[in-house]
Amino acid sequence: QVQLVESGGGLVQAGGSLRLSCAASERTFNWSGWFRQAPGKDREFVARITWSGRATYYVDSVKGRFTISRDNAKNTVDLQMDNLKPEDTAVYYCAAWPALVATSTPPGYWGQGTQVTVSS
Repeated sequence: QVQLVESGGGLVQAGGSLRLSCAASERTFNWSGWFRQAPGKDREFVARITWSGRATYYVDSVKGRFTISRDNAKNTVDLQMDNLKPEDTAVYYCAAWPALVATSTPPGYWGQGTQVTVSS
């Protein structure tokens, strides 16, 4: 079964940047993405990318600031976060949808999460 491991989280000042990386034990040949969850709040979709990397989708609040990418040779999916805001503070989770599973359903695989804290 696919295992996902995130890295790159940390503390950054507002306006700064972080790059998150997700390493997968194997490819799913489907969509991969990122979610985030602040304390006491529901988990929120952030971004996703096709296996080919040729199509992406972002939640409106991060458009123009975050960029998702993938490197299938390394089995990694990255999230470049620029112009970070305090509202971006959350635990960020890497996720992947198994082959033949539509993104209208929950991802089948999750990482453990990495904390991103943006100070004002």
